[in-house]
Amino acid sequence: MIPSALLQEMTAWRRHLHRHPEFGFEETATAAFVAGKLRSFGLEVTEGVGGTGVVGTLRRGQSPRAIALRADMDALRIRETGSADWASQTPGVMHACGHDGHTAMLLGAASLLAAEGGFDGTVRFIFQPAEEWGRGALAMLEDGLMARFPFEEIYGLHNLPGLAVGSFCTRAGAVMSAEDNFEIVLRGIGGHAARPQWGRETLVPGCALVMDLQSIVSRRLSPTDIAVVSVTEFLTDGTRNALPGVTRILGDARSFSPDVSAKIEEEMRRITAGIATTWNLSAEVSYTREFMPLLNTPHLAEAVLACAAPVSATAQVMEEPMTASEDFARFLDYVPGCFSYIGNGEASAPLHNAGYDFNDAALGHGAAVHVATARARLRAA
Repeated sequence: MIPSALLQEMTAWRRHLHRHPEFGFEETATAAFVAGKLRSFGLEVTEGVGGTGVVGTLRRGQSPRAIALRADMDALRIRETGSADWASQTPGVMHACGHDGHTAMLLGAASLLAAEGGFDGTVRFIFQPAEEWGRGALAMLEDGLMARFPFEEIYGLHNLPGLAVGSFCTRAGAVMSAEDNFEIVLRGIGGHAARPQWGRETLVPGCALVMDLQSIVSRRLSPTDIAVVSVTEFLTDGTRNALPGVTRILGDARSFSPDVSAKIEEEMRRITAGIATTWNLSAEVSYTREFMPLLNTPHLAEAVLACAAPVSATAQVMEEPMTASEDFARFLDYVPGCFSYIGNGEASAPLHNAGYDFNDAALGHGAAVHVATARARLRAA
């Protein structure tokens, strides 16, 4: 479906973007690159949506229907260890999640649909900033995305290391989890390591709290609920011979239901209060909800699988959801849609790894799925 000349262009675009990664809401050069390509294809283009977001609009035929195809543009604050010619030239920033590939795939789809059509209606090409820290989709929505560029359905693609190139998968319902962030601060009285009885140190109670938090999933939630509570940072104000008076415990929680998220927060606050009482400390708990659970619309997941089957080596239903998170879920609060995965190769490094690179062999497969989806959902007479 994707001409060889376009595949070569997409590869060049992807490698250019990989050389010049930009962090969330700083994607000014990336957005300008995307906007320039879209204009060269003949699309209507609006820049600066939600900060650095770009929306391209392509109309064909007479139908009033509209759908959206979305890609993310931001990179991560990771120092790349790869040695490819297109390795990052921005110190400490790299495309370690494949957003360079996602952007190139959607540009390729826009190019082909602009040149060949094959649909009746309007396709919105949404290039979103700041997915990695869960703010970009919300920023575009708060900037009037739905009113300014209305659409009825939305579709997104993400690469998946470990899945063979050319393979495609998705599922109805729960696909990716919510992410909640928490910070717990225990405050007591620090003191000399040789005289623990003279103060109210916070390190031992902090360690007890870390262990007790693990009981939320194992003992406070139903075994049928999927959830993860992870402590990722443990920080104190102590030193080698001084017991700390302040301990900070940070981490995140993953779940697929608002009720489970609420239960995790409730139990975390209860356990923390108990530890504070036991050790005569004060405690503060900050609990925020950063990502919503991503729930695919069932009939659209089935439709996208049908679209992907003719243009993929395999198109299959995912066996289970992932406990990673994606702010594509924000769009699904407004319209139905489907988020799917294409293979990045069985030997690919993991996402968010300093040695990761998007597999250029996957570009054509992703663009083909975008094109097939647009043509199927906006079927021409």
